[in-house]
Amino acid sequence: MMKDEIKKACEVMRAGGVILYPTDTVWGIGCDATNEEAVRKVFAIKQRADSKAMLVLVDNPAKVSQYVKEVPSIAWDLMEVADKPLTIVYDGARYLAPSLVAADGSIGIRVTAEEFSRQLCFHFRKPVVSTSANVSGCPAPAVFSEISEEILQAVDYVVDWRRHEKGRPAPSSIIRLGVKGEVQIIRK
Repeated sequence: MMKDEIKKACEVMRAGGVILYPTDTVWGIGCDATNEEAVRKVFAIKQRADSKAMLVLVDNPAKVSQYVKEVPSIAWDLMEVADKPLTIVYDGARYLAPSLVAADGSIGIRVTAEEFSRQLCFHFRKPVVSTSANVSGCPAPAVFSEISEEILQAVDYVVDWRRHEKGRPAPSSIIRLGVKGEVQIIRK
């Protein structure tokens, strides 16, 4: 049951562990986005320099303002009209693990509408790191069956939900917003 999977995933993240879970885009490696040690584990699993930013998921647009000093007004409109997953990069990240925040102080946040990841964020009550389930430089797996054994063995818990789906989800759109409302499209 999804409820049991969410409970177990939350327990692992509360203990500083790393999970492998389905998101609104691809399968993701995740952890407590406020726990620096857990975030460092994710960087190590991905064999990724910690200068490469990762995004976080939240379950509700209202939570964005908890982790960003000033949310540009256009962000609320974009979140409301988005018809596919949308990651917005904001300036002025706060209350997140320091290594998650880019050198310029920005953070990518996506409000997930997908049921599992939304419920996960809701029950965890904190933002959850979301980065593709691959070693840096290798192709991102579109479906669970494409995730390498190396990644499966490296995480502390693999969610048993949506593993058999065959659809090939698209990555999210990425838009960067400046505090004065400047818009930069990074990925459509």
